[in-house]
Amino acid sequence: MSSKAKLIAAIGAAATALVVPLVARYEGTVLRTYRDPIGIITACTGHTGPELRMGQTFTRQQCEAMLYQDLAQHADALGCIYQPLTDGQRAAFLSFAFNVGEGAFCQSTLVRKANAGDLHGACAELSRWTYAGGKQLPGLVQRRAAERQLCEGGLA
Repeated sequence: MSSKAKLIAAIGAAATALVVPLVARYEGTVLRTYRDPIGIITACTGHTGPELRMGQTFTRQQCEAMLYQDLAQHADALGCIYQPLTDGQRAAFLSFAFNVGEGAFCQSTLVRKANAGDLHGACAELSRWTYAGGKQLPGLVQRRAAERQLCEGGLA
């Protein structure tokens, strides 16, 4: 099964159609390794891992495959939430989990609020996660606003 098919199986086609362009927009795609704002070696569309070394280059196809694989792996983090979620909430929370990591996601107040049935409060928590390396980053402010809008889209 392809990474794209695995992602669709994990979160659904509609949520996949929402999360892929969201993550691509805010991560950007760089066809080589680089250091992110806090110094982590990164490649393509926010991919990190021990296999990366400075100086590597990648094709667009390799980057797309990495993105789907990374999102499919991070989709497991959504298992920390026991409440039913809309497609927009799944996409927003997966984008967030991809960015901060499964551990930070699953231990967050966002997840506690979602599991308590406070999805409005859970969506609002996204706006608090705008810092990296102790500094508020404009890109994170914009990303969290987009995630929050997507998250709140299905709320009454």
